Amino acid sequence: MSLKSPSWNEIRSTLDRPLGLITGALFSLGMVALLSASTGVYKANYSFPIRQALWGMVGFAGYIWVIKVGYRRILEMSERIYGASLLLLFLVLVMGHTAKGAQSWFNLGPVRLQPSELGKLALGVFMARHLCRFPPEDLRSIGMALGLSGLSLALLMLQPDLGSALVYCAMIGAGLWAAGIGSRYMGGLVTLGLMALPVAWGFLKPYQRMRLLVFIDPKVDPLGAGYNVIQSRIAVGSGGLFGKGFMGGTQGRLHFLPEPHTDFIFSVFAEEFGFVGGVAAVLLFVALIWRIFQIAFEARDLRAKVLCSMLGAWMFFQTFESIAMSMGLAPVTGLPLPLFSYGGSSLVAEMLALGLVQSVAVESRRERFDLPGS
Repeated sequence: MSLKSPSWNEIRSTLDRPLGLITGALFSLGMVALLSASTGVYKANYSFPIRQALWGMVGFAGYIWVIKVGYRRILEMSERIYGASLLLLFLVLVMGHTAKGAQSWFNLGPVRLQPSELGKLALGVFMARHLCRFPPEDLRSIGMALGLSGLSLALLMLQPDLGSALVYCAMIGAGLWAAGIGSRYMGGLVTLGLMALPVAWGFLKPYQRMRLLVFIDPKVDPLGAGYNVIQSRIAVGSGGLFGKGFMGGTQGRLHFLPEPHTDFIFSVFAEEFGFVGGVAAVLLFVALIWRIFQIAFEARDLRAKVLCSMLGAWMFFQTFESIAMSMGLAPVTGLPLPLFSYGGSSLVAEMLALGLVQSVAVESRRERFDLPGS
């Protein structure tokens, strides 16, 4: 099969336009929410939306580059990409910056790099190729897949970054399922995971345990860990049906809502645009995730199916967790809302991931229409 890159004319004629339009719409709404979250009653800090716009340009350039290069060529480099990701995850434990209880960032002057975000992309690319070379048909191949992917999980837990580790688990599960793992083996893995939960409790940090307890009852620590959840619920609930209007939210502008530009960006949006606006945003996320899985379903290349399934699981898990967390329906994990939350590492990684999905759509349509070079 040829690895020749598609021409720009071929890309334009085979591009999945709904995926591109939804991506652009979500990023635009995220910028609106971020602008509002950065504007207080007494002082405005426009550095967040400005930086996000710059990172958006970098992400868009990466999005175009991935489509032009093609997912097949990137899969050929999967071992090196995954190896580099593991190296970064190791180095961040040695010389990384600690914040919010986790040693997860590199401070590179004005830029902060979070390797776990790019690691999601590396894991998807690596496992898409590996699971097709060694299908998960028996315990040996399944154990090999879990062992290799477990390297990144182990490094994440040493930070510790429980939220990202859960995303990695969701991606691995989706990859195994798309690669054709038997339902008996899949059921066994889920059962083992559930049985390990009591053991995992003993390895959690005190602040992580408190987050789980606060999820059950925020009043356990109303002025500490529970404060975030209580204020977020107030913000979402006070938006009513149509919201308070752009920059009319009080929870964020009066600084009652903590981390409004990252963890609780959806709370800011829901307060200002209400139930109607919140539902509209959720429907856009549903459309994005549905489109990713639809492209996976239509792909003829099994590697593309596995890749898109893993990237779709990433987007689904983070979207569900971030929105549910804002409403007090899930524990606080600090996971960013895709294309909404402020963060250069997460935004660029998400745009590269969506570029890979778009590349799969382009290549699948080239094959279907027998275009030259496919």
